[in-house]
Amino acid sequence: MATVRDGVPEGRYGRTGTDADARTDRRLKITGLVLGVLLLAFVGWAGVSYISGQKVTGEVTGFTVTSETEVSVNIAVRKPASVTGVCTVRSQAADGLEVGRAEFRFEEDSDSVHRSVVLKTTELATSAELMGCAEG
Repeated sequence: MATVRDGVPEGRYGRTGTDADARTDRRLKITGLVLGVLLLAFVGWAGVSYISGQKVTGEVTGFTVTSETEVSVNIAVRKPASVTGVCTVRSQAADGLEVGRAEFRFEEDSDSVHRSVVLKTTELATSAELMGCAEG
């Protein structure tokens, strides 16, 4: 008849858990938690400072390919009324190559501007994308 052992052979699988191991595990968990909270706080701070630092923002609300060499792009821009905004728009062909890029100025004395601009292209475009806006 086979007998069942009460435990593992002594020393075969390393030492068993001791109070020192439990303290080390607790310290590692606390250190990891503190570092994780610090990382999360830094990412939050960086995001808020980036967003609040942008005075001029915009978005493409639509576009229409009007010819082989032109795209009409609708842009909505938000900015302080006293600031001139400059937005960069690009267009790509079906194969992904850039076929047009231009900067457009928004000098209106309003904090919200919605305008259609015409982007010249070197060949037929299939997209229009706002690369970014800045104070200008």
